[in-house]
Amino acid sequence: MAKEDFKDLLWFLAVAEEKSFTRAAAKLGITQSTLSHTIKRLETRMGIRLLTRTTRSVATTEAGERLRQSLSPRIAEIETEIAALMEFRDKPAGTIRLTVSDHAFEIVVWPKLRPV
Repeated sequence: MAKEDFKDLLWFLAVAEEKSFTRAAAKLGITQSTLSHTIKRLETRMGIRLLTRTTRSVATTEAGERLRQSLSPRIAEIETEIAALMEFRDKPAGTIRLTVSDHAFEIVVWPKLRPV
């Protein structure tokens, strides 16, 4: 799957969940036109209509609903894992090598490292 396909699927999910191109575009920080063209390209590539559009509403087709139900929990799982990985960002990790004399280690370094 190309990176663009993944982005397009995320944008499709936003429209399907918001049931509105306007709200989904605002949520994603893009224009309605860009979002509409992206969804249309996705539908064309897949050869399946995913959304039914009227001037006042947007609804998923049967295929679109199936795709939404399939993707939503997987995307939520990915978001959960990424959030869990962010805990590592705040913790120091790795090896630190110090070359110091025994006296300097006992007097200066060890008292600073003991609480850690």
